[in-house]
Order: sequence, then structure tokens, then C-alpha cells
Amino acid sequence: MPKNLIIHDLEVRFQVEGDDGALFTRLFNKHIQAWARLYEDQCARAERSDDDRRLGDPGGRR
Repeated sequence: MPKNLIIHDLEVRFQVEGDDGALFTRLFNKHIQAWARLYEDQCARAERSDDDRRLGDPGGRR
């Protein structure tokens, strides 16, 4: 899994009625967790793919 993540530009806008801060926090947490799961799945697939490519490769690292 890559160890560095760089966000170059992030802009968040929301307009709601009621407690804006609590709603933003709830929605942000929901979506950042979904993004993190997708990102971890992508990293795991990439690692498995790398492992598969190394099979039978005498110069492979594993």
C-alpha cells in the first residue's frame, strides 16, 4: 500500500439547515470511510497483481 497521499486541492461546500457542523462531520466520516475502503481494495489488488507477475520469475523479490 502506498505510504504517501498528497491532496493537491480540496474544496468542500455544503448548505444545510440545522446543525451544519454535526451534519458535515457525519457525512464526511461516511464518505471518507467509503473512499478509504475503495483505496485499500485498490492497493490490495495492485499488490496481488504484482505478486502474480512475480510467479516463476527467478529474479522476483519474493
